[in-house]
Parts: sequence; structure tokens; C-alpha cells
Amino acid sequence: MLLSTVVCLSAEQADKEIDQLTSLLVDAVESGASVGFMPPLSHAEALDYWRGIVRSVTEGTRVLLVALDGDVVQGAVQIALETRANGNHRAEAMKLFVHRRARRRGLARALMVEMERIARQLGRTLLVMDTRKGGEAEAMCQSLGYVRFGEVPNYARSGDGRLHTTAFFYRQLD
Repeated sequence: MLLSTVVCLSAEQADKEIDQLTSLLVDAVESGASVGFMPPLSHAEALDYWRGIVRSVTEGTRVLLVALDGDVVQGAVQIALETRANGNHRAEAMKLFVHRRARRRGLARALMVEMERIARQLGRTLLVMDTRKGGEAEAMCQSLGYVRFGEVPNYARSGDGRLHTTAFFYRQLD
């Protein structure tokens, strides 16, 4: 098994890896991840999504981190940077997912830890995020020190069409 590294991608690097990122997103949605898309997710729709993320990275409103085994993208997480003056101390951690072939190796946790480090480097002292209530991501958030501050019933639709509750978290960074 290769050791994974977590790296922050520039827009140019993300564009070079866009096919792998597209496949990663399709895999996440097919495996039931609650990341804003409904199955079946077409390659074209996933590609269009990543093209938008590359634009956001170029504009400086998004940071993209990936977990790599050699040159294979195994997971990703994003930091959405608040750009308004009254909120430029905060960011949202979002779209955390790991490919099925690489799960249960601590990659999601490694992505989150590096995401927090980058957020601190960027002067962000508050992170917010949301996830499906009762899922593995909720337990991981709590284990990383995120504070649950609420939930909204029927917030998001699962791949099977049912509505589920979303839990919201924040974390103050040192």
C-alpha cells in the first residue's frame, strides 16, 4: 500500500487532474456520499462542476486539497473562503470525500487536518461545515473538535430520494 500525501492544488494542477477529480466525484456520489449531487451523476455534469472549482481556485475564493497515492487522486476537500470584509476570518470546509478504493485508511482525517492548517495559514480562525446526521463524517467532525451547533431536518435528499437531517458544525482555530 502506498503512503498518501495531502497537497494543495493550484488551478493549473487541478486542471491537469480534472479527469481524476471527475472520477472521484462520480465514485463518491455512486457510493452514497451526501455532497450535493444525486445519482446517477454523469461524467459531463461532474466535469462541469470541477471546471467551476478550477475557476474558483483561480479567483482565490476556493482552496482545493487532494490526497495522493503517487499520482493517483484518492480524496479531496475544499475550503470556501468568505471574501466579504466582515467575514474574511472564516471559511467553510466542504466536499470532503475519499474514493471507495482508499477508504478506511485515515485519508478523510488527513485531508481535514491539512485543510485546517491551510485555513490557519490564510488567516481563517473559524471553520464551519455540515454533514448528514448520523453518518461517519459527523463522528469524525466531533472527534476533530468540531462543535455541533444545530441540525435541520429534511435538509438534503439522499440518493434513494429520501430527505435526511443535516448537522452543522463549527471549529475555532488557534
